[in-house]
Amino acid sequence: MKASYHISINNAGKKFGKEWIFRKVNLEILQGDKIVILGLNGSGKSTLLQALSTYLSLNEGTIVLKKENEILDSDDVYKYISYASPYIELIEDFTLIETINYSAHFKPFINNFDSNKILELSGLIEHKDKFIHQFSSGMKQRLKLTLAILANCPILLLDEPTSNLDITVIDWYKNLINDYANQKTIIVCSNSIKEEYLFCTKSVNMTDFKV
Repeated sequence: MKASYHISINNAGKKFGKEWIFRKVNLEILQGDKIVILGLNGSGKSTLLQALSTYLSLNEGTIVLKKENEILDSDDVYKYISYASPYIELIEDFTLIETINYSAHFKPFINNFDSNKILELSGLIEHKDKFIHQFSSGMKQRLKLTLAILANCPILLLDEPTSNLDITVIDWYKNLINDYANQKTIIVCSNSIKEEYLFCTKSVNMTDFKV
């Protein structure tokens, strides 16, 4: 039986300088939940996602991740979360296959998939020996999504996942989620682009957490 994970967000608040980005966020995220966080640019949705990943610290409140009934140490949270966003940097001097192999050292893939299987599922196999700095923005986003969705982590965070993707690649993204991430807890940040979060069954709007 697989472990159950539970995220509790309690009175969370984040500010930059004197400006509060959000305050009094209270959410309970259960194992297998599919949640979209909606909001315009600057609304704080990406900031909240980064706080969930422990990349950013809060100014007030707490975010707690539990495995079964055990509270996980914040230093260990990264082991359970995979993350894709347009602002995450890739190592530009790696080739595609080197990037996949490098990622596997830190986040092994689901179903014991090897690098060749990940390459196949990425749809980028013809570019396996191309350097990342030669990739278009759409190819980079496709790679980021591949690594995050197929990582063997129970929690998947996606920030504007269809950024820089054309319509055929958006279909690839939706199929990859459907085929390989149904059992995961997924939290998507979106500017109301429905193709990004059609699989989500719960929604949160950042306007509810403005001061």
